Amino acid sequence: MNFGAGVVVFVIIWWCVFLAVLPIGVKGDWESDAPIVPGAEPGAPNNPDLKRKALQATIISSVLSVIVIGVIVSGIFDYRD
Repeated sequence: MNFGAGVVVFVIIWWCVFLAVLPIGVKGDWESDAPIVPGAEPGAPNNPDLKRKALQATIISSVLSVIVIGVIVSGIFDYRD
């Protein structure tokens, strides 16, 4: 497996993990005690905290990418077949 293939594996895993982490801990305006802004959707997230979630996704996907690349390089599963 070359460097480009490793980057592709990481990016695919990162997006899957990011989309899985995204809804965790998010409260809409209607669930929080903050007043709802007139004209805003009540279900819109009050504080999505995207930087923290991107960092979480990067850490989790780094570990998963090392595992996946290790399995591919070891020859347990041959992706060329």
